[in-house]
Amino acid sequence: MKGLYFQQSSTNEEITFVFQERENLPVTEDNHVKLQVKACALSQINTKLLAEMKMEKKFFPVGREIAGIVLDGILPLDSEDPGLCEVVRVHEHYLVHKPEKVTWTEAAGTIRDGVRAYTALHYLSHLSPGKSVLIMDGASALGTIAIQLAHHRGAKVISTACSLEDKQYLERLRPSIARVIDVSNGKAHVAESCLEETGGLGVDIVLDAGVRLYSKDDEPAIKLQLLPHKHDVITLLGVGGHWITTEENLQSFQLRILKDVMEKLSTGVFRPQLDEPIPLYEAKVSMEVVQKNQGRKKQVVQF
Repeated sequence: MKGLYFQQSSTNEEITFVFQERENLPVTEDNHVKLQVKACALSQINTKLLAEMKMEKKFFPVGREIAGIVLDGILPLDSEDPGLCEVVRVHEHYLVHKPEKVTWTEAAGTIRDGVRAYTALHYLSHLSPGKSVLIMDGASALGTIAIQLAHHRGAKVISTACSLEDKQYLERLRPSIARVIDVSNGKAHVAESCLEETGGLGVDIVLDAGVRLYSKDDEPAIKLQLLPHKHDVITLLGVGGHWITTEENLQSFQLRILKDVMEKLSTGVFRPQLDEPIPLYEAKVSMEVVQKNQGRKKQVVQF
């Protein structure tokens, strides 16, 4: 049985993805189940996090967000099993039931971004009706879910767009976004736009998609064009505002969050921005695109 793994070079610069034959699963231990995988979402691998947690190895399994035929759940970060294979062994504490109305691809494609958005807006910034929220790069997979969650809670949403296509996508969303700020040409002033939209009070919550931390001379050109400086974010925050940054990993896999994410997916609160499902044999090429952060929609492998 094949599984997809990533291999990092000795210099930690080049990453390659390879299919490898796996041995049969070991005998199921207490509180573990065998899960027949029906869909697995692809997300960028945080090699820095793996290094900090001392989890580096020659071959690391790919695929943490899976949906299966009996139960649905997330593979823990330290699991030896790749999600991109037919059958995996998962501890029951990492599983929640999939609502009947939710498809396999929707379940797998919403797990990570749903949990991240929920953690950022509910647990880290205490989102409530009437608050103003700036969601950077709102057309991304995470941004789309965060916008939908903010609207569901009655917040006023402002968002940035990194291209004309993204701007048009955001303007079509319903409920409508209060203001879409086009940063694709590098001329838009995010802080000024937010202060103008809020009557000079500033926004209550900022969920960024990365920021510039240093001077212009120390940042790559593409980052200079699309990302605000940290001082701009501080300027546009209102008194007592919350800044939730994706510069550090936001993952917090708690079952009660994941259950609510699935419920919101079932009731239509979440409408993930998914690409067309791909077969397993295309997973290697697709994962290379995901790792380079070149795709906009969520990639999901369907079995």
